[in-house]
Amino acid sequence: MHPITRRTLLAGLTGLGGAALAACTTRQSAAPTTDGFGASASPTPVPPVTVNTAAGPMVVPGEPLRVVTLDTDVFDSALTLGITPIGAARPAADGHYPDYWPASRVAAIAYVGPSGAPDLAAIRALRPDLILSNQMRDGDRYDALRELAPTVLTQTTGAPWKANFQLHAQALSREAAAAAFVGSYQRHVTQVTQALSAAKVSGRKVSLVRFVEGGGIRLFGKQSFPGVVLADAGVGRPDAQNVDQSDFEIPLDQIGKADGDLLLYATYGDPGRAGTDAALASPGWQALGAVRAHRAFPVDDQLWFQGIGYTGANFMLDELQRFLGV
Repeated sequence: MHPITRRTLLAGLTGLGGAALAACTTRQSAAPTTDGFGASASPTPVPPVTVNTAAGPMVVPGEPLRVVTLDTDVFDSALTLGITPIGAARPAADGHYPDYWPASRVAAIAYVGPSGAPDLAAIRALRPDLILSNQMRDGDRYDALRELAPTVLTQTTGAPWKANFQLHAQALSREAAAAAFVGSYQRHVTQVTQALSAAKVSGRKVSLVRFVEGGGIRLFGKQSFPGVVLADAGVGRPDAQNVDQSDFEIPLDQIGKADGDLLLYATYGDPGRAGTDAALASPGWQALGAVRAHRAFPVDDQLWFQGIGYTGANFMLDELQRFLGV
């Protein structure tokens, strides 16, 4: 089952501050002026911006347009703020950019290699004026990246996605648009929490399970991107996942820890090699209360676990409401 439809996407973009998105899709620089002889003068240059990154202060061009993103959070931030990257990395097991973005927004983005091991020659060929990533992925190649273009790194990704978004907005000179999207998200959260409360389902405990090729079965705690979104929506978490950490791995014989009133699971990579197929066929999985009650649903990994931004979070709120039957 693929939970995202084009109709859902377009409706979501309208409700996420579409006017703000449209307003930032073109560069907001001063209009050209003419000199006394009727010749066009150069537009007023936008001054550079100093951003306090995880690697120290970095001077970046004002209103950069040739942006390369090297992880999924910065990919969401740039597109949310109206900037289509000229190049982007993506997780090694993903064969395409996230489906929650329209094909028209991502079709022209050049692939620059896998997250955590980007192709520096491919990035150089794009002549970027800004590179966005985080130290977790690219701290060990920071010096090489900043030789190509000013590089802005956050410390990490995941749980601090809201603070990271503000830093991305500063680097992209899109603070006003960022404020509009933050306000839109907060209004969406209020709408969803009120709807869940009215339907008397906000007390249900939502389990988050991710099957990872090469990484086993992972349960997600409160200090993760989806954990923060669930907390914003005011829903509970199973005891095993109601912990102040991002995620932790469990063996199949402890799959009982994945139970909840609602169970949402995703696969990164091939379902056979990630263990999804074996887990879903196991007696332990079949014995889970959520499975027996038909409240276990597959979700899009690129959205729920890789989206890591305001556009992704808004779609997740819509899906959560639908999964809870509201």
